[in-house]
Amino acid sequence: MVDPTVCLIILLSGVLFLQQPLQVSSSLGDTESMATMKAVSFDEPGGPEKLYIAEVKRPEPGQGEVLVKVYASAINRADTLQLGGSYNPPPGASEILGLEAAGEVVQLGPGCSSKWKQGDRVAALVAGGGNAEFVLAHEGHLMPMPSHMTMLEAAGIPEVWLTAYQLLHFVGHVKAGDRVLIHAGGSGVGTAAIQLVRLAGAEAIVTAGTQAKLDMAQELGAVAGFNYKQVDFADKVLEFTQNKGVDLILDCVGGSYGEKNLRVIAMEGTWVLYGLMGGVNVDGPILGGILRKRVTLVGTTLRTRSVEYKTDLVEAFTNNALPHFGTRLKPITDRVFPLEEIVDAHKYMAANKNIGKIVLKVHDEKPGTGHTEL
Repeated sequence: MVDPTVCLIILLSGVLFLQQPLQVSSSLGDTESMATMKAVSFDEPGGPEKLYIAEVKRPEPGQGEVLVKVYASAINRADTLQLGGSYNPPPGASEILGLEAAGEVVQLGPGCSSKWKQGDRVAALVAGGGNAEFVLAHEGHLMPMPSHMTMLEAAGIPEVWLTAYQLLHFVGHVKAGDRVLIHAGGSGVGTAAIQLVRLAGAEAIVTAGTQAKLDMAQELGAVAGFNYKQVDFADKVLEFTQNKGVDLILDCVGGSYGEKNLRVIAMEGTWVLYGLMGGVNVDGPILGGILRKRVTLVGTTLRTRSVEYKTDLVEAFTNNALPHFGTRLKPITDRVFPLEEIVDAHKYMAANKNIGKIVLKVHDEKPGTGHTEL
């Protein structure tokens, strides 16, 4: 049977245009594929001054991927490392900065399940590309946004909260009654970890560099906090725990904290290393102490984990933690910058001034509702 659309073209244009319907369909696809978006870009490694907003091609969702219109995103230490040239995105990931975003589903790629539909409000964990007007995310790496939560609040959840959940439950195996030492207690991961520790029935002890960060940590549920710039945190932790030490350490500092961490960790404790802000060289001979105390030292990152691992993590967090937002858990946002002020946002992070997340506003939400203005 001849396609009626073809017949119509034959009647209007003549038989020479029998193949024209295929060309028309293709041109519509080309128009869509040529759509552009604004995105944070840089041409060479360096500091915040290298960043600018560029007009780039809008991505198209592939197998199992979802295209999300971004209303808010955020920045993380990993972004500053990538900008500096020391932390490249995983193979196949977008080179655009940004590991998280909040927005609305606009397109489903081939092979997607029926879990998501156009217009769904979601928070997305991504390996790159979040600091843009549109981002691709694997369908298993999306979380439904609670109805009471704004896009600006939700944008600060995926990377730091999933990291904290991973450190505590997937790697550290925290349990009720544990004492957990959290370094950088005023950071995004730190403020999330404090609350998740409390939710697990454990006790959080933190270190931070300002009294304001310590005050916030205790407001969120930390039982003690120490200013590492003013005191020997190892002495203070041992004093507070009556020399029992801590069962679990979440360490984003690394090298310079090696000897002190070993002093405070309890017998058969777990030391989870997820950052190297203090360098790669360890102070003091610690291997003997690790052996003597039977310490489990584990290094971990989230960005390079497999699709399956991240899917399992997102599912566990969605089931066990997300329902508590609005009651026992809350995202901590320090400051919001418009996307166009990306340079200032990175300078602010470099100054280590933030308590909680630094969020980027990409589009405005409709005032007075949880829904976005399209």
